[in-house]
Amino acid sequence: MDLEKTITIAGNTKQPLLVNRPGYGTMRLTGEGIYGEPPRRNEALDILQHAVHHGVNFLDTADYYGEDVTNRLIAEALYPYTDNLVICTKVGATRRPDKSWVPFFAPDNLRTAIDINRRTLKLDQIALVHYRVIGDNADSFKRGIETMLEMQHEGKILHFGVSNVTPEELQVAMTMGNVATVENMYGHGQRTTLKTPHGENRGGGELLHICEQNGIPLIPYFSLLNSLDKKDPRIKTIADKYGATEAQIDIAWLMHKSKWMLPIPGTSRLTHFIENLAAKDVNLTPEDMAYLD
Repeated sequence: MDLEKTITIAGNTKQPLLVNRPGYGTMRLTGEGIYGEPPRRNEALDILQHAVHHGVNFLDTADYYGEDVTNRLIAEALYPYTDNLVICTKVGATRRPDKSWVPFFAPDNLRTAIDINRRTLKLDQIALVHYRVIGDNADSFKRGIETMLEMQHEGKILHFGVSNVTPEELQVAMTMGNVATVENMYGHGQRTTLKTPHGENRGGGELLHICEQNGIPLIPYFSLLNSLDKKDPRIKTIADKYGATEAQIDIAWLMHKSKWMLPIPGTSRLTHFIENLAAKDVNLTPEDMAYLD
C-alpha cells in the first residue's frame, strides 16, 4: 500500500504545518510516574537529537510532564530549533507533589500554562497547543476553547487542538474555531469509546471518522501501551512475516489505517526509538490490514 510519509496540520489556514510521520511523544523522558528528572538524562537528550537528525519534526510535550522536565530537555537538546520543527504542547492539567493529575483549565490557569511552556521552550509563539479535557463540564469546556482562541488571536499560539475529547465535544469546538488536531487514546488494541477513571467517555473510531471528514489529523496517544499489553496474536503473526517488532507493526498499522493519523510513539530508550522510527518503512498490504482489522 502507498503510505503517506507526511501530514499537513491546519491545511486550510494561511500557515499550515507540514510534518513527517511518525512524530515523537516525549512523555517517557521523565522519572517514575511521569514525574521528575529522567534516570538516564544523557540518553534522553540523545533521543531528541537523534530524532531531529533523522527527520522527526513533530515533538509532543507538556509542562506537566515531569514538572516541565520534557520542555527543558527539548530546549537543552535542540535550541535553537530548526525552521521546520513543530513542538506541540498541552494545557488543561497540572501535577501535585503526590504525582496526581488534576484539572488546571480555568482561563487564568490556561494562560499561566502557556506562559510556562513559552518560557521554558524559549518560544514567543507555540506552533500547536492542545486543550486537554479533564471532567465533564460543558461550560468550562467552552470557556477553555474561548481562552485558546484569545491566545491564538494574541499570537501566543499558532494553531490549537483538543485532547481527550468526545465526538460531541469535538463538534462543539469545531463550531467555535478552526480545530487543527485531535489527540486522543487510539491504537490497534483500543479503537472504541473508552470509559476513563474520571468517568468520561472519550471516543475512538467515531472521532477518527470526524477527523477524516474534516481533514483534521488525529494524534493517537498510548497506542503501543494498549496494543502491546493485549498481546494480540495477529500483531505477532504480521511482525514475524516482515521480521519486524510488534511495536513496529502497531505503528505501521496506525499509519496505514488513515492518512490523517499522526502516531507519536514514545520511549526512553534510544534503541527502541530507532526501532519505532523504522516502522515508517514497513509497507503493509491490503491483505495484512484486513487480517489485522
